[in-house]
Amino acid sequence: MAKGIEIRNAHFPGRAPIDAYGNGGFRFADMSHRGSLLCLPSGIYGWDMILGDALTPDRFQKVLDEAAQIEVLLVGTGTELRPLPAELKAALRARQISSDPMSTGAAVRTFNIMLSESRAVAAALIAV
Repeated sequence: MAKGIEIRNAHFPGRAPIDAYGNGGFRFADMSHRGSLLCLPSGIYGWDMILGDALTPDRFQKVLDEAAQIEVLLVGTGTELRPLPAELKAALRARQISSDPMSTGAAVRTFNIMLSESRAVAAALIAV
């Protein structure tokens, strides 16, 4: 008997530059993803964040879990720059992660450059 459609958490098991962004999603590694992304050393994950959601440490748990492999976290906050709350900055700093909030477009461009330089970079990108 045929199985129905299986819904799984979005995950690409590798590091890849972001080829395009906009229209509520991203293109990378010859694939597309609708929604926000976490680009981590262990891969690229779908991220349950939308414009205006609170930037709290619990929303960044996957980043904190991989802190040993991350020096810089780029946070794409949407169409406009949003400062990171003190609680989130403190949680990242406690794990020796430098954080840099910027618009999602700027974060994508910076991530791609740092990734091409083999830097220990991660990105949290809110879809625009």
